[in-house]
Amino acid sequence: MAWSSSNRRAELPTDWDSSVRPRILARDSQQCVATMRDGGRCPATAGLEVDHIGDRHDHRDANLQTLCSWHHKHKTARESAAARRRSARPRRTRPTEAHPGLR
Repeated sequence: MAWSSSNRRAELPTDWDSSVRPRILARDSQQCVATMRDGGRCPATAGLEVDHIGDRHDHRDANLQTLCSWHHKHKTARESAAARRRSARPRRTRPTEAHPGLR
């Protein structure tokens, strides 16, 4: 596992590696569950990660899925971009002033 500056690992249940993660990987047949453009399931069986579908604090099985690192990275990027758009402050614009020669 790669090290990062994130503290997300500390938010996971203490039995994540010993119970939760193996259970979700087994449920998903040790394969990424992402759907490809052709409608088929992603064939990746290596580099698998257990992802929170919705609330990152909800560790119930129904909120967890197996994704390959590629699909997990892209899902996270989409969610991050959406969050940045939601939290972006509206652009402040100056009031338009009449040109000095037109006053």
